[in-house]
Amino acid sequence: MSKGDRSSPPPHYESSLTTASQAESTEPPRALRNAPQLYVRALSAFFVFGACASGLSFLTLLLPGGPLDVLWRVNPTGHEALRSARAMGVILMAVVCIACALTARGLWLRKRWGYRLALAMLTINLAADLSNGLLRGDYRTLVGLPIAGAMIAFLLSPSVRAVFHASSPRR
Repeated sequence: MSKGDRSSPPPHYESSLTTASQAESTEPPRALRNAPQLYVRALSAFFVFGACASGLSFLTLLLPGGPLDVLWRVNPTGHEALRSARAMGVILMAVVCIACALTARGLWLRKRWGYRLALAMLTINLAADLSNGLLRGDYRTLVGLPIAGAMIAFLLSPSVRAVFHASSPRR
């Protein structure tokens, strides 16, 4: 045996190293890679629903006495509060509708501004639910705390952040 033969590892050693490095570099299955994107799309649909609900609220406040007023039976206290705010209530619902629509669009396109807007909207919603529950005594709004908290935690998870912070020309 020559000296050169002793310095090189046995053939089975190299193949085991190659297999280990290949195992480390393999990507997760496609379904797992796309899971955060699928959930982001679902969150986008949630904001579409918010845009529709606030848009209907805007219309019923802008044009009171119409057939859509029956929708306020779900939340008569909210309806009265927005009606008593007059023009500010109408403007508030218009702003919420536009913000929800923009957030839905930004999330759907996986834009960073959509991600930031979603975090801001959910944080504002969480704060509003908390203040309504504690200051106004409307404890029903406290149901929104774990929901908004879970959505914020979801958006802050590393896999979802990676969807929005990956270097890509689409951002």
